[in-house]
Amino acid sequence: MAHEYVNNGSDIYRESFRIIRSEANLDRFPTDVEGVVVRMIHAAADPAIADDIAFTPAVVTAARKALGDGAPILCDSSMTATGIIRSRLPRDNETICYIKDPRLADIAQAKNMTKTCAAVDLWAEEGKLDGAIVAIGNAPTALFRVLEVCEETGARPAAVVGIPVGFVGAAESKQALVDSKLALEYLTLLGRRGGSAIAVAAVNAIASTDELTNSHR
Repeated sequence: MAHEYVNNGSDIYRESFRIIRSEANLDRFPTDVEGVVVRMIHAAADPAIADDIAFTPAVVTAARKALGDGAPILCDSSMTATGIIRSRLPRDNETICYIKDPRLADIAQAKNMTKTCAAVDLWAEEGKLDGAIVAIGNAPTALFRVLEVCEETGARPAAVVGIPVGFVGAAESKQALVDSKLALEYLTLLGRRGGSAIAVAAVNAIASTDELTNSHR
């Protein structure tokens, strides 16, 4: 039995984004941020998340400039790192995830912290955190540690896409990002919701300028 369905990628994106814009409240977002939010909603299949997205007005501008200057993208998890479409990055930017680095276990044990926290410490120790794009889609502890390390060392990432998910620490870590006195550029989804798919959608949208093809012009 044949089924009738849209079978063209661009048409699927176009209709999806039309539905999103008809259902989501996007009025408060600057134009560049709106495009990123639409992609986040698309990844979540939930227009209601627009109401819980918190951001600094210049976050997309700052992140795109950093990527254009060759900044790396620091990721908390393999899922986040592998979801970033490298061919769309403007300067073949390095995507870094240390979660499988054999050094993490010893660092985490010595410092009594999670491996994702230990990875953040390595970012800072190796001079990668300052000026980078930070993409957190899984671990609240990583987001908390980014804030701590920035305060301790003076490192300043160009932008933080902080969208961890879960019942323990996720909402609190994102609220800490919003409440921080560090004046970081950030994009987050308040509350328990989040995840690598939404974080990746945000980063890919930041890196891209063509909404329908997700490519960089």
